[in-house]
Amino acid sequence: MKEYADPQQARLDAMAAPLLAWYDVNKRTLPWRGTRDPYQIWVSEVMLQQTRVAAVIPYYQRWMAELPDVAALAAVEEEKLLKLWEGLGYYSRARNLKKAAEVILSQHGGQFPRHYGELLKLPGIGEYTAGAVASIAFGERVSAVDGNVLRVAARMALLEGDIMDQQVRREMRQRMNQATPSDRPGDFNQALMDLGATVCLPSGAPDCGVCPLSPACAARAAGRQHALPVRSKKAPRRVEEMTVFLLLCRGRAALRKRDEAGLLAGLWEFPHVPGTLDESQAGTVLAAWGLNPLDWRQKIEAKHIFTHVEWRMTGYLLDVREAQGAFTWADRTELEGMAVPSAFGKYLKEVHRALEEET
Repeated sequence: MKEYADPQQARLDAMAAPLLAWYDVNKRTLPWRGTRDPYQIWVSEVMLQQTRVAAVIPYYQRWMAELPDVAALAAVEEEKLLKLWEGLGYYSRARNLKKAAEVILSQHGGQFPRHYGELLKLPGIGEYTAGAVASIAFGERVSAVDGNVLRVAARMALLEGDIMDQQVRREMRQRMNQATPSDRPGDFNQALMDLGATVCLPSGAPDCGVCPLSPACAARAAGRQHALPVRSKKAPRRVEEMTVFLLLCRGRAALRKRDEAGLLAGLWEFPHVPGTLDESQAGTVLAAWGLNPLDWRQKIEAKHIFTHVEWRMTGYLLDVREAQGAFTWADRTELEGMAVPSAFGKYLKEVHRALEEET
């Protein structure tokens, strides 16, 4: 290793050769690998945000079958867009994909911008996604720094800054830009992603025995690999309790659309009210909605955890006399085409089962 004024940068710069040799043998086989198509790379990277690879694969395959290019994405109706995204969460990602596709058509003649700076101007594309697309699709020498890369870099160079601090992230991104080789930037970034996902694991559990960077890893030499990266604790999640009504009437279920802003904006949901209500209290709510219960079938507890909030839900599955109230009443076929967030997934299954039993 040649002499550097900055030994930490020297360790990062020395990663490329052993890491790429490891990647050539051990890279994961994924449906979006082996292509230079920026559209496919872009969609896959957006889907992978906050989502495990195994969960993304079937979504990606369905998406590409329905929306194979930028033009198809720009033209898709929102209901279909959200249905394709149903279950992935963070639905603003899907809406931003469509907005960006519209910009690519209207301002770039349908051709994907080729450079990092231009990609950053598209709706919903941040520094990581821009770096991934620019390096993998277009061979631009730029880093794509996500949580996996931050972890590998922090351990490799013994960087002890808090990775939740934006200034620390900027400095690490600059370091990784310098460490990115000019001949294989896309492979280098993907190799870092794979190493962080399969070997240099989070929660203090790196598999140093099989890591190609282990001999030069400063954290391992110092016995600090289990303590890095430094990450400040998140604020505790807010807990919200609610009572959910799974209302059935002659083969139809009641839904309503969420507001166009805020959490799960514009998606379909089952009617609900704040708080945990017993059957008597729930009956009072139904009366206020102008509904008469016929048969209280089932009480169903469920919960869903978002990044900053946890929903604790008490659900009532019941038949009502008339399909009225400020709701949309959907049969099984109509329900199949409606985007219902995974937060209500347990309840959606129960409603589907109940409607199926009636046919």
